Amino acid sequence: MTQNDEFLYQLRMANPIETVAGSYLNLIRRGHNYVCLCPFHSEKTPSCTIFTDNQNFYCFGCGAGGDVITFIMRMENLNFREAVNFLASRAGLTVPEDRKNDQLAHRKTRIYEMNRLAANFYFHNLLKGDDKRGLQYFSQRKLTPQTVKKYGLGYAPDSFSALSSYLREQGYSDDEMVDAWLCGRSERTGRLYDMFRGRVMFPIVDLRGNIIGFGGRVLDDSKPKYLNTGKTPVFDKGNNLFSMNFAKNSSEKRLILAEGYMDVIAINQAGFENVVATLGTAITAEQARLISHYVDEVIIAYDSDSAGQNATQKAINHFSTVGISTRIIHMEGAKDPDEYIKKFGAVKFRMLLDDSFDANNFMLDRCENGLDLSTQQGQVEYLNRASKMLAKIESPLEREVYISRTAQKSNISVDVLKTHIDSEIRKFRKFEKKKEWQNITSAAVLPDRTNPEASQHLKESKAEETIICWLLKHPENVIDISNKAPPDIFVTHFNKKIYTGLINKMTEYNMFTISMLSDEFSIEELGKISGMEAKKRDIDINADVFADCINILQNYHKNPHKTNGEDLSDEDLLKLFQSKAKKQ
Repeated sequence: MTQNDEFLYQLRMANPIETVAGSYLNLIRRGHNYVCLCPFHSEKTPSCTIFTDNQNFYCFGCGAGGDVITFIMRMENLNFREAVNFLASRAGLTVPEDRKNDQLAHRKTRIYEMNRLAANFYFHNLLKGDDKRGLQYFSQRKLTPQTVKKYGLGYAPDSFSALSSYLREQGYSDDEMVDAWLCGRSERTGRLYDMFRGRVMFPIVDLRGNIIGFGGRVLDDSKPKYLNTGKTPVFDKGNNLFSMNFAKNSSEKRLILAEGYMDVIAINQAGFENVVATLGTAITAEQARLISHYVDEVIIAYDSDSAGQNATQKAINHFSTVGISTRIIHMEGAKDPDEYIKKFGAVKFRMLLDDSFDANNFMLDRCENGLDLSTQQGQVEYLNRASKMLAKIESPLEREVYISRTAQKSNISVDVLKTHIDSEIRKFRKFEKKKEWQNITSAAVLPDRTNPEASQHLKESKAEETIICWLLKHPENVIDISNKAPPDIFVTHFNKKIYTGLINKMTEYNMFTISMLSDEFSIEELGKISGMEAKKRDIDINADVFADCINILQNYHKNPHKTNGEDLSDEDLLKLFQSKAKKQ
């Protein structure tokens, strides 16, 4: 995308980061800035800061950071171009025409087009192909023609070349088909083959209506039973949800989370638009955050087998992290929602949803697993498990309700149970504090994953970061700064890459923003750059400090074999540790 500096400046002005972030998060005013619970990791104490002066954000807990564009990239799982379009639409701005060659955008567009053609190919083959097994399968599953059309269901012929031959006729190359994961290439012969063969097909659609991938199910006993599109430039199964394109438009205040494609389709056909499923994996933190943008409550409708129950427990944990309450349905007489609806109908399924029980009751029930409650040993173990679980309920009022219920069920004094739970609460809080301190200390002593050389060159890397911050503070002086501190004096490769990237962008564009580097750095690395600036805000960086940092780097090159441990005194190391501990 053309990085029109004037437009990006206008875009940022029209979308103040505190306003944009405030539409997703509860912001707390701290002087000129704001703090909040970080949406990108689990925490109970706010560690994310919104800086109003430079319109950046940074989380001192997980390292996420950047500007408003980077924030939207993370929150909405968008690339740079998509985030700019998102913010432009929000502000009523028109994005300037892209005159530069954007290879990635072109690549994505081609994949979207191929997926659309492939979906039409599968759909046509389902209805009019010679092999009627796919149509028979959907008919046996009681799907209506309207549902088949709504979801664009299809059938991949049992052929190694049917789709690839069709796509070649449409002007697509073999490499493009492999890039879209519609075809694979034999390691032995190098020949192309269709990735999906002899499977009923479920197109996966993103929130903007693009077909981003497919799920395919075999109709026999061959393995794997389900095959999903692998990672491509437009698809990552851990970041998307099946049928979310329909669910997001539902007027319901709750979302149903089912286990598979057919469960979702059966529930949707029964009149419930507010249903989604993960894509062959247990729910991820990214998927939980996506759901949190639309609803505050999720009803989990997983299968009643042990695998389904374990997946339910994991889902509860992820939803709790992003502030979503969870309820669980208990299906009697059916193993999954699809079977339940076929046997009992949509009205009873809605009653099942309305009668669903909360996550705490589910976890209390799981405390009984494998125990014989008719024995004293079984009862004691159940109470130990239940006490640990109840201790983690944050609301005292809510905890009291479950304590009373558990005491009554176990025929034990409420006071005795409360005493035991209070002990578990103290242990839990002590553990949390210990864990928090370990995170602080580990951050101070463990190598930096984005810049592993920093641990071997502590003094030099700190000098480099200070120079980078000086440049970020004075982008108008980029020529003078780069002449006094040329990139070649940098010691660590990562910081040199940052510095060079900054110089190039600031030289080319009059108005710089961190997200301009998104074509060279990952979103995690952009957070690192934002963190450098955030951690040095309270340090008085002036021309003299800048000159001292240059001397440090020049002296290293004069004596490169001197280790950083020799350079830093005990006092310096203590200050470094204290600084990191304060900021983490």
